[in-house]
Amino acid sequence: MSIKNNYVAIMAGGIGSRFWPESRNDYPKQFLDILGTGKSLIQWTYQRFQAICPQENIFIITSQNYKEILLGQIPELNPNNILTEPSRKNTAPCTAYIAYKLHALNPNANIIMSPADHLIFEERLFEKTIFDALDFASHHQALLTLGIKPTRPDTGYGYIQYNDDGAENLAHPVKTFTEKPNLELAQTFVRSGDFLWNAGIFVWNVQTVINAIQQHLPEMHDLFSGVTTYNTSEEHNDIDKIYPLCQNISIDYGFMEKAKNVYVIPSSFGWCDLGTWNSAYDNHEKDYLGNVVIGDHVMVIDANQCMVKAPNNKLVVLQGLENFIIVDTKDVLLICKREREQQIKEYVNEVKRNMGDKYL
Repeated sequence: MSIKNNYVAIMAGGIGSRFWPESRNDYPKQFLDILGTGKSLIQWTYQRFQAICPQENIFIITSQNYKEILLGQIPELNPNNILTEPSRKNTAPCTAYIAYKLHALNPNANIIMSPADHLIFEERLFEKTIFDALDFASHHQALLTLGIKPTRPDTGYGYIQYNDDGAENLAHPVKTFTEKPNLELAQTFVRSGDFLWNAGIFVWNVQTVINAIQQHLPEMHDLFSGVTTYNTSEEHNDIDKIYPLCQNISIDYGFMEKAKNVYVIPSSFGWCDLGTWNSAYDNHEKDYLGNVVIGDHVMVIDANQCMVKAPNNKLVVLQGLENFIIVDTKDVLLICKREREQQIKEYVNEVKRNMGDKYL
């Protein structure tokens, strides 16, 4: 397997509504330094994959509105490696876009599809797992995903049931996908021992994924296979024409749940989907009362287990709260019980209905 055949497509078009009000439509979470590390999530992700494939083989798929932000944060990125979506259509259309584009460029391409906003704490283990996955995908007609052994019955993750026959196989056949189960079902999954969290990182050979799209999303196949201008100056115009016609559907629902050649690699490399304020809480340093405080002038009095984020130039005095999320921005103050964080997305929708887009 030649490293020149390895490609990465980083999906960076989301708006991160569960990180509202810090994450906004015009500057979403992938461009934010959520944990105060000095780098944004997309910068960490881009750096991570530079050790896995040539820089010219790293592509980022995002909204047209974010192209300038992206170039500002990763100035070494070739602008031609930024694929802009004219509309948000979930992850299956962007997967199809990069697959057909790369097939025209290199029919032997092996592709990693990765979110832009994950934390990986054990980089060397991650690299080994990815190289093993690329090797497997290059020799098997397999749709491969990475699964993480669950540490708790989390309702914010998707779950993968796999066939663990006890053999020391790298990849195992997948039985079922379950998207964000309720707490009772999640508890059952964790107890059973044969479920993994769906990390949302996929690895496949370009022809394998095109075959899956052709079989399970034939209308999408017809749209993207009909483009003859990939890797030319006319590509963007043609993509703008067909993208709005695509079904709004995820990779999982589009073909992973239907295909028979789906495999998972049980993985352990210090993974976290930094998707919610609670995940930020879990991965940040805490004070002696269990509070996470981000902000230079936050005073905490008789409060514990809270996630607090405030502007450095604002004095915030917090007293008597337990297990709350408090996020203060220049125009929005969010106070929400931590146990209700999955509903922040619903609150954002309610704000949109009542206030329009001003605060989004």
